[in-house]
Amino acid sequence: MSTLALRDVGIVAARELRPLLRSPFSLIFGMIQPLVFLALFGPLLVGSLRGQQGGLGDDVWQWFVPAILVMTTLFGTSTVGANLLGEFVTGAHERMLVTPLARHALLVGRALKEMVPLAGQALVIVLVMLPFGFDLHPTGALLGLALLTVFGVGLGSLSYALAVAVRRNDWMFWVVHQTLLFPLMILSGMLLPLETGPGWMRALSHCNPLAHMVTAERLLFAGTVGDRAVLWGAIAAAATAVVGLAVGIRAMRRST
Repeated sequence: MSTLALRDVGIVAARELRPLLRSPFSLIFGMIQPLVFLALFGPLLVGSLRGQQGGLGDDVWQWFVPAILVMTTLFGTSTVGANLLGEFVTGAHERMLVTPLARHALLVGRALKEMVPLAGQALVIVLVMLPFGFDLHPTGALLGLALLTVFGVGLGSLSYALAVAVRRNDWMFWVVHQTLLFPLMILSGMLLPLETGPGWMRALSHCNPLAHMVTAERLLFAGTVGDRAVLWGAIAAAATAVVGLAVGIRAMRRST
């Protein structure tokens, strides 16, 4: 990417970040859901999952916290297309299209902006869980966050592409979003282990990139960097980013 293109991406990202910095309430509100899951759902797993974490130890938090970070990224980036739908209504997007900014920068800058609040939320979640026995391995955690960034950029780009595709029927955005989101979550083993599930669910999970991401994050946050499953998670994140950016940039270039 050229210097000019990087400049355009930075301009778009800075534009998108200004409302967040002026009113950080949305960032604070976005932390409520993962903390509620940790506070209410986590204790229910203590009795059912202890000793079943596949070599990650007996601490359920070591199994659950990385999954919550993936869930936060999933929810945060898959809904960003709704913001673009709002800009279609106000005409803000059309005004951006007539600027000299590169079309792909409008997508990449928006997608990168979403990772800033998500990084803050991830930091808060990890710090909150440390007193409860969550064991932090810095190297693995940093690699895990980098992997989430790549995955999140791809997912956010797909969300923007969906918004462009359904702009004339904006209600379809949420229909497609909800139809895909929850099956992907269940088949990822994010909230409950799939090892005890039926064979067809385990087979489908192997085709789910989110499942590979969840497994990789659990291993990385446990300090296991060289496992083959981490490689599969990296491939899933990279593939999501490549497909998402390709589809999203094409949709943005055709946007009028």
